[in-house]
Amino acid sequence: MNVPRTTTFPRRHRLEARFQSFSRRIADFTGTASSFTLALLAMLVWAVTGPLFHFSDAWQLVINTGTTIVTFLMVFLIQNAQNEDTRELHAKLDAVLQELRAERGMVHDPELLQLTPDEILEEVRAGEG
Repeated sequence: MNVPRTTTFPRRHRLEARFQSFSRRIADFTGTASSFTLALLAMLVWAVTGPLFHFSDAWQLVINTGTTIVTFLMVFLIQNAQNEDTRELHAKLDAVLQELRAERGMVHDPELLQLTPDEILEEVRAGEG
């Protein structure tokens, strides 16, 4: 069955948007005192149940497996949130650099248009002295 590309792209875009929203909420939550308290409480419950399970291998496996799964998933969620932050930061920096170019009359200089953002900042700083 052939599905037109126009119907798959919006679905993929919606999925990406949902994932970004979800990862942002999780990343924001994991940086709170509540999430730390929740993790600490889980560790305490696990530690207190040690004598009940005679500190068995299965008891140890529960915490090892749980922390491994959480860590594995958190890497992807936090990386997604970090990528979004980086894209936003670069967009803001590009806008600032564009404003600085326009303010200093650098927009029409062909040599300056070929410069990297770092080189532009050096030019701007040199003009401030």
